[in-house]
Amino acid sequence: MKAKYLKRLFCAALTIALAAGSLAGCGQQQVVDALEDVSVAEAEPTPAPELEPTPETPQVTETPEATPEPEPESIAPEGMYFSELTGEPIPLEMKDQRPVAVQVDNETTAYDHFGIAECDVVYEIMNSQKNGYITRLMCLRKDWQNIKQMGSIRSARTTNVWLAAEWNAVLVHDGGPHYLNKWVEQDYCDHLSGGFARINNGKPREFTEYITTGELESRMKAAGISTTYNEYKPERESHFEFVPYETETDLTDYKKAKEVTSIGIPYEHTGSRLEYNAQTGTYDFYCYGKPHVDGEDGEQLTFKNVILQHVSYILYDNAGYMWFDVCNNSSAGYYITNGHAIKITWKKEGETGITKYYDKDGNEIKINRGKTYIGIIAHDHWSNLTLE
Repeated sequence: MKAKYLKRLFCAALTIALAAGSLAGCGQQQVVDALEDVSVAEAEPTPAPELEPTPETPQVTETPEATPEPEPESIAPEGMYFSELTGEPIPLEMKDQRPVAVQVDNETTAYDHFGIAECDVVYEIMNSQKNGYITRLMCLRKDWQNIKQMGSIRSARTTNVWLAAEWNAVLVHDGGPHYLNKWVEQDYCDHLSGGFARINNGKPREFTEYITTGELESRMKAAGISTTYNEYKPERESHFEFVPYETETDLTDYKKAKEVTSIGIPYEHTGSRLEYNAQTGTYDFYCYGKPHVDGEDGEQLTFKNVILQHVSYILYDNAGYMWFDVCNNSSAGYYITNGHAIKITWKKEGETGITKYYDKDGNEIKINRGKTYIGIIAHDHWSNLTLE
């Protein structure tokens, strides 16, 4: 009851802040009319774009003459099922297994990363306003039993709790600011904090903590954390709406789709970029001006799907800690795949609710099967996002 009461106080405070104009409210945002506008940097931060209203569903007054046949459902190969993270076939015995959401340091000193290229969904989120708006990665992985080495592991933020919750994922991190405490205590949040293996890599201690073989299973067992989905299991089988199996979309069915082969994430410290690889049909990830190559196997991190979310935030303190308004909110964004981009809107209802993505007509988009990068872009950096 105490957590719920604190949450209501928090929401009330946020409402007052919004009314006072300290944040651009989700009801007062407007989608950018043209993709070209994104590449134009402005001297002053622009307000959050407004959403176009979702068209109302007309009431049916007459019985339709014929009911269209539903699209045939995709059937997974024998002994497999379609992953709720990637939509790709994976072993059936993994179906009820929860993913993990691992908080990974993205400072150059932490490189090389290990075990990241095998992750299914990777979020990049601004960690603080300090150090040139440094980002961290939150990496979701379904087959965590196969981890040999992954990390390095660093602290989490409140935003990570709410994003991990929509996957019913176990959050893996090493502590965090005191603002995090009441949220990791929520019933829907299972987490493992610190205490993982230390690897002698010649770096400062904060860059030496990694998950190693078997650690996650033993730690979950010791903490009484279920390795399978619990009562907070996501509301549907697949997190995203995927295109039918063995098909793809290049978004050219959308009139305003634009060719996009280079994506600049607007954080100066990491200089994160995604470049379209026409040979693989995916977007390769770059940081600090170099390909992001996994230290475990030399594989470059690459994604079939790129989703960019415009998100407002509240600054907690002078240390630069922020709360991104990903919960009970909606705003603008982009979906990018196969060399093209379209404008979208996004909406997340409730702390455990799935973030859903919609086209300009209010229809939930279908994304390609494969790995997905999700960039949480601060509203005052949105105008510096580049799509080329």
